[in-house]
This record gives sequence, structure tokens and C-alpha cells, in this order.
Amino acid sequence: MHKTIGKLLLAAAVWLAATPAFATEIVVIVNPKNPATRMFSEQAGQFFVGKSAMFTPIEHTDGALRTEFYKKVLDKDTSQVKAIWSKLVFTGKAVAPKELASSAEVKKAVAADVSAIGYIEKSQVDDTVKVILTVQ
Repeated sequence: MHKTIGKLLLAAAVWLAATPAFATEIVVIVNPKNPATRMFSEQAGQFFVGKSAMFTPIEHTDGALRTEFYKKVLDKDTSQVKAIWSKLVFTGKAVAPKELASSAEVKKAVAADVSAIGYIEKSQVDDTVKVILTVQ
């Protein structure tokens, strides 16, 4: 019996070690010229599922940052958000967000468009963008 418990504990430890943990702090950013100064997670999430057109979302391609953002801000996984956008695009109610490969590209796109909103790692923030939300 002790061997079985030991094997289960070992299997759990191996599984936990193989599961990627995302420890980077995520921030929601806008152009510094945008008048927005603060935003709640629920508000920010609305732009990334097409429920508001006040901002133009700039999205990351699939990856750990996108997955963690959706989980923490929208309480959804990537496939759920893709399904939302597919329906909006199919019905002609919205155009899917532009997807960029890195936080540097997202930051550059947000810095160039006063109506854009995006999310990046906090460590990537500089004076070209303004943080309006730190994702918890």
C-alpha cells in the first residue's frame, strides 16, 4: 500500500513539474494620449470579447500569456474566446482583433493607435504605453 501511495505522489510531482506555471505579471495598456487612467478587469475583458467598441483590442497569438489573460480577466479558455469571435465575425457584428506574436509588437501597435488596448508582461512596459490595469 505504501508503494502505491509513493507512486501516486511521484506521478503527481512529475505532472506538476510538467505543467507550465505563468508567473509573469500581466498589465493592460493603452496609448499614453488616451484619456483612460484605470479600468476594472470586467471592463477590460469586454473589449477582448467584442462587447464594446470603445477600444480596438490588439491580441496576442496563442500562448501562455493569452491563456493566462483569458483565465484571469474573462474566466474563459482560449477556445471559448475564439468561439465568441467566430460568431461575431460570421454574423458581421465585429472584426476579429489583430493578432501579434510578441508583447513588443503589441506594445508598438498600442503606442501607435490612441484607440488601441492590449496586454503585455509588466516587465515590457515603458513610456510608450500607459498601464490602466494590473491583472490579478
